[in-house]
Amino acid sequence: MSAIFHRSLAKTLPTVVSGRGNILFDADGKEYLDACGGAAVSCLGHDHPKIRKALKEHIDGVAFAHTSFFTNEPAETLAQFLVDRAPEGTGDGRVMFLGSGSEAMEAALKLARQYHLERGDVARTKIIARAPSYHGNTLGALATGGHAGRRAPFQPLLMEVSHIDAAYGYRMQKEGENEKDFALRMANLLDEEIRRLGPETVMAFVAEPVVGASLGTQPSPEGYYKRIREICDEHGVLYIADEVMCGMGRTGSLFALEQEGIAADITTLAKGLGAGYQPIAAVMAAEKVVKAVQDGSGLLWNGHTYMSHAIATAGSLAVQQVIEEDNLLENVRARGEQLRGALYATFGQHPQVGDIRGRGLFWTIELVADKATKAPFPAERKLAQTIQSKALDLGLMCYPAQGCADGTNGDHVLLAPAYTASEAEISRIVTLLASAVDAALEA
Repeated sequence: MSAIFHRSLAKTLPTVVSGRGNILFDADGKEYLDACGGAAVSCLGHDHPKIRKALKEHIDGVAFAHTSFFTNEPAETLAQFLVDRAPEGTGDGRVMFLGSGSEAMEAALKLARQYHLERGDVARTKIIARAPSYHGNTLGALATGGHAGRRAPFQPLLMEVSHIDAAYGYRMQKEGENEKDFALRMANLLDEEIRRLGPETVMAFVAEPVVGASLGTQPSPEGYYKRIREICDEHGVLYIADEVMCGMGRTGSLFALEQEGIAADITTLAKGLGAGYQPIAAVMAAEKVVKAVQDGSGLLWNGHTYMSHAIATAGSLAVQQVIEEDNLLENVRARGEQLRGALYATFGQHPQVGDIRGRGLFWTIELVADKATKAPFPAERKLAQTIQSKALDLGLMCYPAQGCADGTNGDHVLLAPAYTASEAEISRIVTLLASAVDAALEA
């Protein structure tokens, strides 16, 4: 019996004891090739010597000093590192460091509200996000997310948030509609919703540049975010980019939004920021947001005990330095292209794989009961979770999810290998996944 309140009380989990590269080992000596980073977290594998060294060195100095009294060197250096590499248009931004992506989203929403209050724009309280989407597990973040299944048990507790459709090409793009027209049509849903609510009441629009867990590594159609930026600017609405899952190199550029040619007003970061070596997340505010606070109260109306934790930021700084110094984004792009090709070669004609989508080392296969009609498998079959189980039997870790079709139905399996993944590992991932899919469909 375990005293831990595990995610599932109906099964016994293996005990992980060590990691070597992109392989994890349990107490029985079984090996698991980590093809998903847990949840797109372990982007440098599980035993990088430079990260371990940085953590060990800093723990001999100071572990914790409350940020109402002190700052610390690794937090200062990491913040400047991120601001210096932020998408063009961010300007002289600033960064706050927190403990999780959910915390970061809560802090981002509060900062957006503070921005408008500092400017005397007190009526702006409304948030618009997309469905399906997932922005975190705390109540504010969960309310912002548009994943029906995750929201349902807590619906009576959630604040009101408006949702527009995400740009989900597989199910939303009309027959004969080109990518440019599709992008414009989907982006203009934001303009319509802002006008419906009243532009003077809308605080922020929240969206992932590449949708993660809820939709399975869905990139936006070309031109979508440029139009989103225009709409937000026209109505004085802040754009909050949720890069918790897709950022920090996962899609082939340090910030996912770089590839869209725009900058966000507020950006949330986590997962690949610290690669799992310590819990860490961040909120980066663009110069215009910082200036509003600076010219107003001069105070950040958001405080957490473990903000800018010295050991967490030291580890995260080492992670980001390794990614840059070892030119790992080039490997993300090269191995990502290999992964794309292998998935299409293996699953492109598979009768139960309806779509293959992604960017960089962030890819998904969506399973369907009928390829012609795109009808999903019923949720109660739990196909994605069965694929995960069969993959674990084979020694492969992948990330299953449900709800992409309508919030409840729709199975997809997400892959997010480490930036250090080799050609051989990418080939093995796809081979093992194919075996897991076939085994799950036969079960």
